[in-house]
Amino acid sequence: MKSNRIIVPLIFLIFSVISFLTNILGPLVPDIIDSFNLSIGIAGFLPFSFFVAYGVMSIPSGILIEKYSEKKVLIAAFILAFAAALVFAIIPTFQMALLSLFSIGIGMAMLQVVINPLLRHAGGEEHFAFNSVLANFFFGAASFLSPLLYSAMVSNIHSNNASGIILFFNKLVTPELKWVSLYWVFALTCLIMIVVIGLIKFPKVELKADEKIDTGVAFKDLLRNNNVILYFIGIFAYVGTEQGIANWMSKFLQLYHGIDPATGGASAISYFWGLITVGCFLGLLLLKLFDSRGVLVVFASGGIITLSMALFGSMNIALIAFPATGFFLSIMWSVIFSLGMNSVPHHHGTFSGILCTGIVGGAVVPLIIGGIAELIGLKLAMLFLFITLGYILSIGVWAKPIINNAVVKNWNELFKVKIQ
Repeated sequence: MKSNRIIVPLIFLIFSVISFLTNILGPLVPDIIDSFNLSIGIAGFLPFSFFVAYGVMSIPSGILIEKYSEKKVLIAAFILAFAAALVFAIIPTFQMALLSLFSIGIGMAMLQVVINPLLRHAGGEEHFAFNSVLANFFFGAASFLSPLLYSAMVSNIHSNNASGIILFFNKLVTPELKWVSLYWVFALTCLIMIVVIGLIKFPKVELKADEKIDTGVAFKDLLRNNNVILYFIGIFAYVGTEQGIANWMSKFLQLYHGIDPATGGASAISYFWGLITVGCFLGLLLLKLFDSRGVLVVFASGGIITLSMALFGSMNIALIAFPATGFFLSIMWSVIFSLGMNSVPHHHGTFSGILCTGIVGGAVVPLIIGGIAELIGLKLAMLFLFITLGYILSIGVWAKPIINNAVVKNWNELFKVKIQ
């Protein structure tokens, strides 16, 4: 497929919506624990319910794309997410929360499988690392805004400051479950995306044979390739690290430093995603100047240092160091995914599906942390993240891609780079 001016911006928009729906869970965890009287271990099933959907649906999503079309799969994904958010908004129980999160996760898995190979194909494989980091910028920007929206809504609903649309939410949620108002917003967001995608004249995408998902010969061939397994673990480790920090950060600050989740906790998570966005800006430059493997080593090392400071430093240090880990996580998904895709000569569609299945790490790692926390406390449980960060650092050492990321030879080239 030739470079397309519509596909890449649409992908960036979808990345923003995925982020908005996905990463609000971190700020909500303390509220959900309090509202439903959950233990930390049981609360670990919240991110598990969402991210395990990626393990279930990533490969089947690729098959759906081939049978139907990208546009139909995108619309179906948003319809499922809309219905799931709406049902939970109407029936806010813990059991319904788990079902809703799983259903929304199914929808997000479908979206991820559509957009990642399209971004590589539309923007050019040699620019995939760059474009993927740019997409991560939109992802981080939406994640930065969603905790701020949560804080504003929780602070104003059923308060003396209520006015305008907030008065409408007063009728939809009880004072004890003000955070459920976010799910009404999710439902509306998904409905808007259904309309937008439905109105757009979607270009026909012709994927090459090696860009389609094949659960037969191609799948077996890839599973015999050690690189495929290693990069699957890399995606597993990255998403597990990201969600392990994002989902437990606010609870950690509440338990060890007495910080209110609705204000200080939400703010810390917002800055975490905001610094991911800032890191993406720097990453766009670095990936045009340096080999992505070296950049990955430096950023993984920075992540290990800042996480150590967050876990064992004072309150003031933790409030800075936790968000700072976001800066160092910013380029990891993009670099790991692009190194993986550029390390196999064929079957890229099937490989993309396998890599997206690795997002299940976001289900497993927070659950492991929650389980360990029940035994030895959350602070020591979060030491598990050093294992995942250590593995990510190792990728920068052993990776040997067939196609390296495009690096400019002089400053004039840097400002002539075409994104699409």
